Amino acid sequence: MRILYDSKQTKFKSPFGTLIPDQPCTLHIYIPSTVEAVKVSCILDRDGQSSRTAELYQQRREGPYDVFGGDFSLPQTGLYFYYFYVHTSGGGFRLFKQGDDTNMEAGDLWQVSCIPADFHTPDWAKGATIYQIFPDRFCRSGQTDLTGKLRPYTLHNYWHEEVHWQPDGQGIVHNNDFFGGNLRGIQEKLDYIASLGVTMVYLNPICKSYSNHRYDTGDYKTVDPMLGTQEDFVNLCNAAHARGIRVILDGVYSHTGSNSLYFNREGAFESLGAANSQESPYYNWYTFYHWPDSYHAWWNFDTLPTVNKMEPSFLRYIITDPDSVVAHWLRLGADGFRLDVADELPDAFIQMLRRRIKEIKPDALLLAEVWEDASSKIAYGHRRSYFTQGEVDAVMNYPFRDAIIRFVRGQDGGQGLKETVMSIVENYPAEVVACNMNLLGTHDTPRILTALVDDFDGSREEKARRRLSRNQFSIAWERLLSASFLQYTLPGSPCLYYGDEVCMEGHRDPFNRRPFPWGMEDPEFLSHFRRLGRLRRDHEALRLGDIRFFQAADKHLGFTRSYGGKTCRIYCNRSSDTWDVPSGKLVLGYHLQVAAPDWLTLGPRGFCITEE
Repeated sequence: MRILYDSKQTKFKSPFGTLIPDQPCTLHIYIPSTVEAVKVSCILDRDGQSSRTAELYQQRREGPYDVFGGDFSLPQTGLYFYYFYVHTSGGGFRLFKQGDDTNMEAGDLWQVSCIPADFHTPDWAKGATIYQIFPDRFCRSGQTDLTGKLRPYTLHNYWHEEVHWQPDGQGIVHNNDFFGGNLRGIQEKLDYIASLGVTMVYLNPICKSYSNHRYDTGDYKTVDPMLGTQEDFVNLCNAAHARGIRVILDGVYSHTGSNSLYFNREGAFESLGAANSQESPYYNWYTFYHWPDSYHAWWNFDTLPTVNKMEPSFLRYIITDPDSVVAHWLRLGADGFRLDVADELPDAFIQMLRRRIKEIKPDALLLAEVWEDASSKIAYGHRRSYFTQGEVDAVMNYPFRDAIIRFVRGQDGGQGLKETVMSIVENYPAEVVACNMNLLGTHDTPRILTALVDDFDGSREEKARRRLSRNQFSIAWERLLSASFLQYTLPGSPCLYYGDEVCMEGHRDPFNRRPFPWGMEDPEFLSHFRRLGRLRRDHEALRLGDIRFFQAADKHLGFTRSYGGKTCRIYCNRSSDTWDVPSGKLVLGYHLQVAAPDWLTLGPRGFCITEE
């Protein structure tokens, strides 16, 4: 007979999830009477520091179990890990966490985060529907003045040409081919974006840069000439806000471009850059091993010199000056930032950044790029405090992406997805969960349509030629229906990477960054995403509700989302058999049969939502 304890159920731990300092937390653990336990100690460590112990005593008997209970509170913010020690009449033993939280032998520790009591996230970002745009490849409108565009570059004559992927004679890929997508083009398509139910647009970098991806910042305060002007950006924000859409920008603060106002290795700027003189005002931004040709660079790319994030002059320029970089863009109309490679930014830097943007615009959003569980992330030998110090409002939710892909590809019967979702919901502050960017594809991953059927990871030349076969496309299309359905019904903010809604395909960079196929959209799939957008708009429970799983096995997934007295019941059948589910007010259904007054029958690979 098993000892019973599941931190994800309030029957065992209340309240669920994170705590704030001095908040009482009640634990209950069910121990078979045959163990003859006399007391249970819960030992809590603050991430390797001094221990705290909570004593649990027998409170009652339920059938074959003795129920031990007790309370504790945490005195300060931080990440705590805990386990149990069961005292028996004959000695004692330790209990650790195992996969399902019920069969505890040698295993992991449980964790609980204690977060600042005053931590809150913007209400408008909770349950938002996000659209990510790679600006050069979305839409081109009119002509832009290319005076000041960093050279050399090539401009495609035809919008639907293939992206340049070939290296030069020295094996270097320059990423300097452009299609001319611009800010006016994005503004022109705002009604299209709004038709998808989008309430937030996330733009990959728009600052003046050499490359088409623009992560090699050339000038933090200037719009890249290929994209337009500062006035174009203001107009875009105003037009988006008029439609109830917020705009967030990419904040790239771990490195600059070598071809930049600040480093100026190529001499394209009139400034005295760090590579031009050791007397440069920007010299201390960088670490030189041998000036000027040997320096610390991001992942050893010499075009991306790494900056010293805590250098006072860099902090002033990016964060604290009256016209700092973040102040500049927020005052022009931006509603927040996505932090590129947040793991490479010091906690102190992020804390300063968040304080500053909230001073300027209290409801601005700060979202971080983190690929793992951000609550316990260790990066470069250091435990990050994204939540325990209230540093960010949300993160990019790659764990959800990976779990959804495994489930719809049949690599998981449902238990793995449930465990991933509930771990994130338990370990993250509830207000962060609501704002998390739930993505299926980004500029850093293969297109989701491709990822659902093709794991190929060969050469760039092979990837350029590779396209889904008719049969692969059919399978991927069907899988994407289910994957997107889950993406839009799980807690958080679903994010569409431009073109995924019209079945774009492609492997990693640059093939996931092809131009949007205007005029060749798949109308059936586009309609599917518009339905999902309306679903989110019309049902608060899907935007803000809690989550409880009632089925997660045999390729059958079922959970509820409840909020404000309304409950949505979500069913997803990835098996090859039918699945009978209780009937209710039908909200959405796919491969669905009405079998009887009391139940519905989901066909193979069907899904539906009912409302109570």
